[in-house]
Amino acid sequence: MSNYYMTGPDGSRAGGYWEFLAVEEGRSFEVIDGFTHDDGTPNTDLPRMRAVFLFEETDTGSRLRTTTYFNSLTELEQLVSMGMEEGTVLAMGQIDDVLADLRTFAADRATQAQMLSDTRVRISRVVRGTPEQVWAAHHQPELLRQWCYGPDGWDFVECTVATAPGDRHRYAYAPRDGVEGQEFALTGELLETDPPHREVFLETMEGVDGPPTHNEQTLTPVEGGTLISLVITYDSLEQRDMILGTGMTYGMEAGYERLEAGVLAGA
Repeated sequence: MSNYYMTGPDGSRAGGYWEFLAVEEGRSFEVIDGFTHDDGTPNTDLPRMRAVFLFEETDTGSRLRTTTYFNSLTELEQLVSMGMEEGTVLAMGQIDDVLADLRTFAADRATQAQMLSDTRVRISRVVRGTPEQVWAAHHQPELLRQWCYGPDGWDFVECTVATAPGDRHRYAYAPRDGVEGQEFALTGELLETDPPHREVFLETMEGVDGPPTHNEQTLTPVEGGTLISLVITYDSLEQRDMILGTGMTYGMEAGYERLEAGVLAGA
């Protein structure tokens, strides 16, 4: 079972779920597609459908073919009137941007920030190492301390790693004597984890007002190493621009350089 919700321009939320019936990895999957209430329970007042997703190889990429089966013509017309057709077309039109061709990434390119929308950003970098090595470097405190400590002249003073959904992480940093800046900490909650390829977590800077960011990090093996892809969802355009304006991308690049030159080079 997979639960999700969509947020409209006015802040309204519409929830749904997929109940998986069959999966042929890399080829197809079949689900029951339904609606949910705000608490995530199925909404039986609205129709549910059976949908089949088929992935086919072509000379220029992949073709996604979806077939939806309705229980009646009345239910089909009801969902079409709710904007299902327009929503599906818009969603599929965004797939190319979200799943950029992996050939656009290379092990000799610096960290990239791609704006997916007003509130979503993807940070990407290929590092020379396997997904297992990169995952360990993100989750073993003794390794994390070696590369993820911010600008030169700063120390990683607390490293509490979340390992299971519901756990909270806390990373605190402080400048050494004579270095400008004030101690700060990043903290959040782990929502999902699938080692060594994917995790989803919330994160915020302590003492800063506003909701946390929603982060999905994936590690994908590619030619030359592992593609780290971090999709960050912000609460607003203002929050996105404020955080990116701190030089976050440059700081991440400095960390990834240390990760390659130190931790992964010796792995």
